[in-house]
Amino acid sequence: MTRATAVRAVLAVAVLLVSVYISLTMSPRLGLDLQGGTRIVLQARDTATVEADRETTDRTLEVLRQRIDSLGVSEPTLTRSGEDRIIVELPDVQDPRQAAEVIGRTAQLTFHAVEGPAVEKPDEKPVEKPDEKPSGSDPTADPSPTADTADPDGLTLSDEQGRALDLGPARLSGAGVEDATAGFDAQGGAGWSVSLEFRKDAGQDWKRLTGEAACHPAGDDRRRVAIVLDEKVISSPQVDPSVGCKVGLPSGATQITGSFSADEARDLALLIKGGALPVPVEIVEQRTVGPTLGAAAIDASARAALIGAAATALFITIVYRLFGALAAVALGAYGVISYAALVALGVTLTLPGLAGFVLAIGMAVDANVLVFERAREECAERPKRSLRSALTTGFTKAWSAVADSNATTLIAAGLLFFLGSGPVKGFGVTLAIGVIASMFSALVIARALTEIAASTRFVSDYRNVNGIARPGAVRTWLVRKDPQLFRKPVRWLVVSVALVAVAVAGIVVRGVDLGVEFTGGRLVEYSTSRPVDVETARDTLAAAGFGDAEVTTAGDGDLSVRTGKLDNDGEHALRTALAEEGGETTKVRDELIGPSLGDELRRNALIALGVAVAVQLAYLAVRFRWTFAVASVGAMVHDVILVVGAFAWLGRPVDGIFLAALLTVIGYSVNDSVVVFDRVRELWGANRRTPLDTIARRAVLQTVPRTVNTGMGALFILAALAVLGGDSLADFALALLIGICVGTWSSVFTAVPGAIVLERNAKTPPPAPGKRKGKGPVRGHQGASRRDPLDNGARV
Repeated sequence: MTRATAVRAVLAVAVLLVSVYISLTMSPRLGLDLQGGTRIVLQARDTATVEADRETTDRTLEVLRQRIDSLGVSEPTLTRSGEDRIIVELPDVQDPRQAAEVIGRTAQLTFHAVEGPAVEKPDEKPVEKPDEKPSGSDPTADPSPTADTADPDGLTLSDEQGRALDLGPARLSGAGVEDATAGFDAQGGAGWSVSLEFRKDAGQDWKRLTGEAACHPAGDDRRRVAIVLDEKVISSPQVDPSVGCKVGLPSGATQITGSFSADEARDLALLIKGGALPVPVEIVEQRTVGPTLGAAAIDASARAALIGAAATALFITIVYRLFGALAAVALGAYGVISYAALVALGVTLTLPGLAGFVLAIGMAVDANVLVFERAREECAERPKRSLRSALTTGFTKAWSAVADSNATTLIAAGLLFFLGSGPVKGFGVTLAIGVIASMFSALVIARALTEIAASTRFVSDYRNVNGIARPGAVRTWLVRKDPQLFRKPVRWLVVSVALVAVAVAGIVVRGVDLGVEFTGGRLVEYSTSRPVDVETARDTLAAAGFGDAEVTTAGDGDLSVRTGKLDNDGEHALRTALAEEGGETTKVRDELIGPSLGDELRRNALIALGVAVAVQLAYLAVRFRWTFAVASVGAMVHDVILVVGAFAWLGRPVDGIFLAALLTVIGYSVNDSVVVFDRVRELWGANRRTPLDTIARRAVLQTVPRTVNTGMGALFILAALAVLGGDSLADFALALLIGICVGTWSSVFTAVPGAIVLERNAKTPPPAPGKRKGKGPVRGHQGASRRDPLDNGARV
């Protein structure tokens, strides 16, 4: 065993031990569909200047979504109910009371000049003292008028010590704050505080405000600046004596102190950063809701996932024999590492998320397949070389394809996280964890296992055992047939355009059946005279024609039914169906609800996706060629249109689960294209005078085994989920089945022909021989820039 192999083995064991410890000692955070959670109903209230109508309630909902994301709650559901109510459903919240307090705060932040001690007038009531800790105020109480709606001449409020102060009009609001962070000042002894960074114009306003206060002598109340949150003075510091009159604080930043605890400082920071609510809200109801999926559906999905994963492991073992079995062990390690990372980061696990996690195990085999196919090529070209040497070369030559394909995915994941919100942000986190864990399992764990095995005499002597010493059946057949694929590349592009036209026709003619997450619908709660479990209620409604109805328990045994658009006749039929099982059925709530994936969330998701595609395009143009980049992105757009069009023709709903599947298809499509173009780049650089269509044909034929074997690994799992996973995952699996088949096709018959056509008019010369853009020399068939560690250099 070499030193590098020993290091990899020790690192793999250490990471696995930590992952197992985390998996056994920490509980996962489960989503609303698996465990249920807390439902909070908020009532928007009018103010003196703003009416709580549909538009302001929708804006309030988006501010609340940002606050909930800041609380660390993943996969929440927020919908508008009627014109002025908001339903918030939070999965697996550790402290529902604290969440309710933060959600319900109006968070109107204003900055005022202090005009001096208040003079009590005979017809005025005394100013009440504030709570000892302002951040603990009752969120359900009606908020007092905000600074924006108060008397324009100013306010009279008590400071932190209870002294009444006359304040001037608001000079600056929370809208001018760019960032707010909580911090602990251990050296200065100030304890927990909140640091604010102002936007450019607001920074000038802050400078003028503090400069005017600095014109008064030290110790004078008028040298103070009052920071007010929801009509309570949370801090009123004196301007430092070193600040000159009319000069002000030039930094554009300030710090709020106020004897905060750690939790109070963090809550205040996220409230300020998230922004004030357009209208105040009042919590009118808070109750527990059950899971949206029954135990039977969850068990069926788990069973399907296990069968699919086992089938994938068996397939990879049959194809690559001993090394395939070792790769299957590495995939099991990948599953443990990914699960531990998800649990440690507090990612909320939903059923589609878990299905995607299992699917990622099947797709993580891709890096191993790339390495094994490269090693097979080395063994075929130089049959006398050692198995260990061929394997090392396979890892070296596969590195660029693995790195580029995963880099594009990580770029997309990072941009979805930073620019998206809600479920899109959560998908970015899960995707990034999967990519990093799959690279670790393939390049560290699988490499350590296979190198140890390749060093043994038994595996080296019996070459049929290892799985890479003989070329695969698919490669042998393709080499013998040598089909002329790209003699007329335009024909393939015509086929792709025709498929896109059919898909667009389906979207136009049949329309896209948007789910309740996009369109909104109706929420009805029923009380039954006889207990009815959720699973029975779901089956009953499905038999009555309400297969898309989402049923949960609510409160003390009530049934909550969420559907799409439903008229009164439909509601009556729904209630009648429930009455067959529950006896006398009484309607206790009936509300129209808005979409949980609202306009702003969809807009942010589209912006994040657009930026991700643009950055991927730039990355591929730098790493490869602009023609390859445009062809890859074009194939990805082709895949998206075909998947959406297929669902339109099939009449299947496009909902949040479909969105997750579509994002997965996008990543898969780019990965496939990158692997093919990596081989094109290598072959073209070594044979610059050979026509590109010939180079492309060779590259495709050489990468087809990888494409087929990786696709089969994913298809086994998806087929099991589609057939055995029940209705809850049928659409998810169907979308990915279509997407993987279409993505495999487009990477060969759309991206490659597109690049060939674009290169006809491109003036960029072929890649330099023996070089890869951004890399050092690469070993080819004629020599090596670095001798194999097991080769002593002797030749005869």
